[in-house]
Amino acid sequence: MPVDHYENFPVASLLLPARLREPVEAIYAFARSADDIADEGDAPAVARLARLNDYRLELDAIGRGAPPRDAGLAPMFDRLARNIRTHALPLPLFRDLLDAFSQDVGKTRYADFAELTDYCRRSANPVGRLLLHLYGAATPDNLRLSDRICTSLQLINFWQDVAVDRAKRRIYVPQDDLARFGVGEADIDAGRCDERWRALMTFEVQRARATMLEGAPLARRLPGRIGWELRLMVAGGLRILELIEAADYDVFRRRPMLGRTDWPRLAWRALRYEGIG
Repeated sequence: MPVDHYENFPVASLLLPARLREPVEAIYAFARSADDIADEGDAPAVARLARLNDYRLELDAIGRGAPPRDAGLAPMFDRLARNIRTHALPLPLFRDLLDAFSQDVGKTRYADFAELTDYCRRSANPVGRLLLHLYGAATPDNLRLSDRICTSLQLINFWQDVAVDRAKRRIYVPQDDLARFGVGEADIDAGRCDERWRALMTFEVQRARATMLEGAPLARRLPGRIGWELRLMVAGGLRILELIEAADYDVFRRRPMLGRTDWPRLAWRALRYEGIG
């Protein structure tokens, strides 16, 4: 299953048990389409928010056991409703995702890390929680560890996409961190990778790595293919941080991302889970 715009999601790969690929794809289709409403095209903000509210109304219909309200959305929400019922998935997690996407329409700056992680709580963490519910492993401790992994993956995506997000007039680097390291928005606009920027990104990368390592033990707890899938996700996120460091934190000239040569490395790390968790 291709993953393009909505990156806070694992691919429904061959590592997943066959019985879980259908619900994973149904959840992903919902998240991707809602994210595209917030991010893609040139529709005005009011139209984007109205369409995301249509999604909320469809979730309300699922909660009541009613059919979809919008004929155009019926195929996606019929599929989603079927999987929500079959796997007893919590509707509030889907509403959290919509809240995060709606926030992206209008909010373009974050005052501090607490404000940013509150966004991650709604934009990324629900995905991990939904997957744990699918796996039948949604214990309080597992949910806590999953939140750390998902928050870290979201942060990693922010740091590799500083230039991409700036083109959309968004800056996810907390404003108080920018001020602390003496980096201004004009520096980001200019793609200025100087010592101030490197010090800032060193701090952000280390924080994202520490967050990932806090959650990494979850991959040892989950059995079989599910555990392997999560090991690859953790290893992949940590590898992107290494690539940011290898680029000397210059995320302006080239987006650090995984390539073909990284996959053997990730498979080996997943096999040994070396230094992780």
